[in-house]
Amino acid sequence: MAQTDVLLTKQPAPQTVPECELPRKLYDVARNTGAYTSSGLATAGFRSAKYLVDEWFQNCYARYHQAFADRDQSERQRHESQQLAAETEALARRTQEDATRKVGARLQDMHCWKSELQHEVGELDAETDLLLAQKQRLERALDATAVPFSIATDNLQCRERRQHPDLVRDHVEIELLKEAELIRNIQELLKRTIMQAVNQIRLNREHKETCEMDWSDKVEAYNIDQTCAHYHKQSTEVQFYPHSAKFEESASTPETWARFTQENLYRAERERLASVNLRVLIDSILRDTAEDLRLQCDAVNLAFERRCEEVEDARHKLTDHLHKTLREITDQEHNVAALKQAIKDKEAPLKVAQTRLYQRSHRRNVELCRDTAQFRLASEVEELNTSLAALKEKLLEAEQSLRNLEDTRMSLEKDITVKTNSLFIDRQKCMAHRAHYPTGTLLAGYQ
Repeated sequence: MAQTDVLLTKQPAPQTVPECELPRKLYDVARNTGAYTSSGLATAGFRSAKYLVDEWFQNCYARYHQAFADRDQSERQRHESQQLAAETEALARRTQEDATRKVGARLQDMHCWKSELQHEVGELDAETDLLLAQKQRLERALDATAVPFSIATDNLQCRERRQHPDLVRDHVEIELLKEAELIRNIQELLKRTIMQAVNQIRLNREHKETCEMDWSDKVEAYNIDQTCAHYHKQSTEVQFYPHSAKFEESASTPETWARFTQENLYRAERERLASVNLRVLIDSILRDTAEDLRLQCDAVNLAFERRCEEVEDARHKLTDHLHKTLREITDQEHNVAALKQAIKDKEAPLKVAQTRLYQRSHRRNVELCRDTAQFRLASEVEELNTSLAALKEKLLEAEQSLRNLEDTRMSLEKDITVKTNSLFIDRQKCMAHRAHYPTGTLLAGYQ
């Protein structure tokens, strides 16, 4: 044993090699051959399969070296295992911390986009409500145009009942036709604008729904990632999912994920801005149409007033001429009566003169003389006949003038009746109806 210890102490220190194995030696069984071998009967049964002492020591040395090498290898493996366990523990901790940070960063990104989507959804919702209010204004304004249109058409129909010669295409009729055409154009414009508003409201709701769906997906993903961020190695909810590390074929990339939300926000903001511009346009249209209708209404009313003044002035003049004509008719009737009386008054002198001449024609012989009396009586008759002819001619002229005056009187009275009817239509019918014309506030759709 002492020799063995000495041999062990002289053994060099083990080197760090991948594997320490001593070469194994095959020993042959000692044969009883040689000078010192015994082959007598006394050694029978003790000579087979025996090792030599050197071989025994060598075998022991081999066992010592093998045990030392196995212990050294085991020690190295323990050291390496401990080191590997520590490294993997640190790696797992670092990996988990990095994954937790990445999930936290992802949560921040999702929270940012979620907030943007929620803000845009709120903006779209508020904008849609404002556009709905404008659409209601358009509908009220369109309903309000029915009254002016009925007033204009009723005025035109009423004025068709005017009598000749007042059935004229005057400035009032031109303005009424312009008003009716303006109202029709405004109604068409309001209808087109309502359709545009309805289409814009539909687009707003579609993009709002798209943003809400994206927001809902992000809320669900945010809750999932928030739950994942709270997991740790002591969590009781964790378990093995062997196939969870496999990527889905339909999975998006961070770039496509961000671009999807950006495009949703961009389209939603674009439609929201379009809605804002449409609201501004609607407000401008309603303001301009209400102003145009009121201006045209004022123009028609002014034309009515001027026309009524013209007709009233014409009726006043016609009435004055009628009064003068009536007076003239009276004077002419007196004149005719006076002429007739004058003609009648000339009959007696003519009879006297003609009787004198007739009686004097019965003078005989030389007494039938053309004396001065005869000449005077003849001239008297001629003068009386001339006077009667002149009086009769004047009487005919006076009677014709009287007939003309009567015709004029009838014409004046008829014209005055026509003017009175025209004034009644324009004032009592048309202008009274126009008093119910809607206000500018109602035409703008505020009521």
